Amino acid sequence: MGGVTAPATPDDVAAAARRIEPHVRRTPVLDVEVPTPGGPRRVTLKLELLQVTGSFKVRGAFNRVLSAPEVPPVGVIAASGGNHGLAVAHVASTLGLAAEIFVPEASPAAKVDRLRAVGGRVGVTVGGALYADAQEAATRRAAESGALVVHPYDQVEVIAGQGTMSRELEEQAPDVDTILVAVGGGGLIAGAACWFEGRRRIVAVEPATSCALAAALRAGHPVDVEVSGVAADSLGARRVGDLPFAAAQVGVTACLTVSDDEIVRAQRHLWSDVRLVAEPGGATALAALLSGAYVPEPDERVAVVVCGANTDPASVATPRADG
Repeated sequence: MGGVTAPATPDDVAAAARRIEPHVRRTPVLDVEVPTPGGPRRVTLKLELLQVTGSFKVRGAFNRVLSAPEVPPVGVIAASGGNHGLAVAHVASTLGLAAEIFVPEASPAAKVDRLRAVGGRVGVTVGGALYADAQEAATRRAAESGALVVHPYDQVEVIAGQGTMSRELEEQAPDVDTILVAVGGGGLIAGAACWFEGRRRIVAVEPATSCALAAALRAGHPVDVEVSGVAADSLGARRVGDLPFAAAQVGVTACLTVSDDEIVRAQRHLWSDVRLVAEPGGATALAALLSGAYVPEPDERVAVVVCGANTDPASVATPRADG
């Protein structure tokens, strides 16, 4: 689109990969057959739920901190529904830094308990009902303390770090045509757009109850949306980031939405057929295929990013009463 440029370059992503390589996992890919309305399809799963701390977030967090000229003595600060906070806490613990993590009341107990278990110099503060409230509280606190802010998605360094997932995926599955990526604030899909630069089709998938990117694309700029639903703890950004929106404008092919029921069905499929425990946000991209929201061409090779595992396993393995 005229005048719009991606916030990070492939060189930024490659530099991030070198920087964070000692601290993150090269997550595997797995080829599986999944049921779709048009019949069984062979797809490649990028298992980012096996990443350190259980989600891709640690990539961007490490790159942000390691690329900073210096980290103040008070350490780092972040707001998170859970996954980003776990990542920043892990980075701080690994590098011997202090960290203050603001979480919303909506964060699942499983994620908050893991955060508190980090211990050491990591503090956890509840900062409002939803993620946006926690982010506002963290921003105020950072202005007071001078801590290094590690934003979950709206920083170039974070986006470049998240782009390392796509760089790996291209090396592991070079014949893939299309990548399906779940979207909350937009950091992961922005990293994909910045790495691939149009060399692959990149499809955004959002919960219908938390669809900040779809609303922004309709409006032509980021706007506030209502947030609710089963994946709100990880994909519940009230507004897509400015930098991810710029990346989406130049690098995202389509933006789809799926229902909460479709997300839960994708979670249960990953457990029953692949024996993977994915959180709702981690199963959202796959829900687009299983539900028929995304229909590939007959010979199209599709990869799906399974981006998070931080949930109570019992919530996935135990069938609901309604089946």
